[in-house]
Amino acid sequence: MHKPPPLQCTSLNFRDFQFVQAMLFAIEEINNSTHLLPGISLGYKIYDACGSIARSVRVALALANGNEVLSAPTEAPCTRPAQVQAIMGETSSSPCMAIATVIGPFQIPLISHFATCACLSDKTKFPSFLRTIPSDYYQSRALAQLVKHFGWTWVGAIRTNDDYGNNGMATFTEVAQQLGICLEYSVPFFRTDPPDKIQKIIDIIKASTAKVIVAFLSHMDMDVLIHELSRHNLTGFQWVGSEGWISDSQIATMDKHHILDGAVGLAIPKAHVSGLREFILDVKPLNTSSNEMFIEFWETLFSCKFKQSKSSAGIQRECTGHEDVTGVQNSFTDMSLMPIFYNVYKGVYAVAHALHNVLKCNKTCNSTVQLDPFTILQHIKKAHFQTKEGDEVYFNENGDPAAKYEIINWQPTENGIVDFVTVGFHDASLPGDKQLILHNKSLIWAQNSEEVPLSVCSEECSPGTRKVLQKGKPVCCYDCLRCAEGEISNMTDSITCVRCHPEFWSNERRDSCVQKEAEFLSYEEIMGALLTAASLFGTCITAVVAFIFFRYRKTPIVRANNSELSFLLLFSLTLCFLCSLTFIGRPSEWSCMLRHTAFGITFVLCISCVLGKTIVVLMAFRATLPGSNVMKWFGPTQQKFSVLGFTLIQVIICILWLTISPPFPYKNFKDFKDKIILECALGSAVGFWAVLGYIGLLAMLCFILAFLARKLPDNFNEAKFITFSMLIFCAVWITFIPAYVSSPGKFSVAVEIFAILASSFGLLICIFIPKCYIILLKPEKNTKKNMMGKGAQK
Repeated sequence: MHKPPPLQCTSLNFRDFQFVQAMLFAIEEINNSTHLLPGISLGYKIYDACGSIARSVRVALALANGNEVLSAPTEAPCTRPAQVQAIMGETSSSPCMAIATVIGPFQIPLISHFATCACLSDKTKFPSFLRTIPSDYYQSRALAQLVKHFGWTWVGAIRTNDDYGNNGMATFTEVAQQLGICLEYSVPFFRTDPPDKIQKIIDIIKASTAKVIVAFLSHMDMDVLIHELSRHNLTGFQWVGSEGWISDSQIATMDKHHILDGAVGLAIPKAHVSGLREFILDVKPLNTSSNEMFIEFWETLFSCKFKQSKSSAGIQRECTGHEDVTGVQNSFTDMSLMPIFYNVYKGVYAVAHALHNVLKCNKTCNSTVQLDPFTILQHIKKAHFQTKEGDEVYFNENGDPAAKYEIINWQPTENGIVDFVTVGFHDASLPGDKQLILHNKSLIWAQNSEEVPLSVCSEECSPGTRKVLQKGKPVCCYDCLRCAEGEISNMTDSITCVRCHPEFWSNERRDSCVQKEAEFLSYEEIMGALLTAASLFGTCITAVVAFIFFRYRKTPIVRANNSELSFLLLFSLTLCFLCSLTFIGRPSEWSCMLRHTAFGITFVLCISCVLGKTIVVLMAFRATLPGSNVMKWFGPTQQKFSVLGFTLIQVIICILWLTISPPFPYKNFKDFKDKIILECALGSAVGFWAVLGYIGLLAMLCFILAFLARKLPDNFNEAKFITFSMLIFCAVWITFIPAYVSSPGKFSVAVEIFAILASSFGLLICIFIPKCYIILLKPEKNTKKNMMGKGAQK
């Protein structure tokens, strides 16, 4: 083939020559096929752009204008003009963008086998571009998912400073941020960078804390970078690679310091095309002696010269043309890029199938059909066929193939050769959570470690803590703060702590809510048992006193002190002792309503009886005065009605309280953080204090009357005992108010029970024990004569 002299390449790239061989293999298969394009032979022109964008554009323009002539003779002359119908190439994204921009208006199809930049999927800018390799739109996302899968949230990044690297890394960065991955640094690199710029990159890597480096590089840039990394012995980093270099055996051979050992990355799925390897290695330059490219390739491959001139500076052996290619071990004989060769193969076949449809081929093709690139382009876009290996080939609306990758792991072997082990797959056509599939194979990591390396800015926050971002740093850098009391976080890396339900409380580790202890005054605890015992003891004592009074009911001391009121008072005291039991136990609706109303009514009944006895004493001595007729106005019937009247008022107050706003069980979460206080809410505070106020009013009235009657004759006078009992009663209930208000939880209930028992015992002891003493121990004083005599003497 012809190569323009003004643009000679400085060196020959064996990789590019392999791509050419793959194209020739496909063309030869098609030309020999009786099913695809029968009777039609494909022609071709080969140009080496030498990695130069300017040369690529110049060649593309020449092809579009049809200026180039066929430089190599063919066995059969072409029957059609040498107008190009499609262009295969380029290898890199930036040259492809330049070429696609130039030939786009001509609608000439450009099919690349290795240009992956996602920007090339923009059909408004590159309408005639197609490719047989997946777009970096999918690769960048797959790399981010791979990094996230291994828990690496703090990574560094190096990218090729061209369209391939910059666009690919931009997409990776965007997706990584969505997945919670932060980049400590992202630096551009190009193989022609000056030494000072490369040194800055080395310094950044050395100073970084990230142990994982994502390298979105072409194989040419990685060739240069690995040399610089080796010079500075930058080992210990976990590398994540793009398809541009991760499966390149030439880079693995150059990595003498094992810097890249354990690297993981995405590669085009392995492929096998029968006959392709043998075709690539079957090169006979003597058969194509007019092609300078083949001659240069042969001379470079075997370090020899054809027709060596005497003016050569160095002495090189002469090429015979019969050297054995299979005996050479270099990048040309390496078939690790077979998947890319397969992409070239599929691209040629896509053009052939489009031509087959345009020419309406069946057993023969219609050679009269006028071909034009636009028609070919439309048919290539619609192409859908199977290769001889059974793989489907088609293009989506952006001219991209299905995105499928292998996950490769660099595993060094004993003889120092790196083995590219497939450890998983990524299929972008599957649902998001099923795209990444890893096999149960053991991976080798950096420095031959079998444990997944850790690369985080901050250690994960354990349950019971929450993340607080560090000021001025990425979101992956944070501090872990312990949740406050009553709050929990039950998962790692929690952003917030959740407050527990009021019935629950956070445990010591702050990672779960535990049921708060429900606290109330129960019979099982010591305080509840003691108060219960005191209540029952008071009830028993009252019953004993009542039995004594009943047993000696006809004696003067019992009869002289209004026995009916005494028995009614003893009955009410029994109820007072028993009503304290309603305050003990778990509060319920009936117990809450019963405890305060029972207490209020029984105490009013009790005080009413005491008040009646006090009035009886006063009236009795008034009746001894000459001309006094008082007792007929306050006889037994009036006494009973007075007790009933005083009690009825309290009953009415209680009914109103229960009707308007009755007490109810209430869970108190405020007084204690780690406890639930089960108590009875008052419902209406006015009703509660009205009940207590009425009891206090009667008690004060009784106290005043008893105090006035304290100097009456002793034998008939129990007023001083009533005075002492009322003094105790008032003292107990006056001190009860501040004690009740200030006592927390169940202790407020205990204070109320204590006040009930204390006042009840005060009444029982002060009023009845002196009489029982006389009845049982001083019976000689329990006579009418003794009582009346002392009264007459006074």
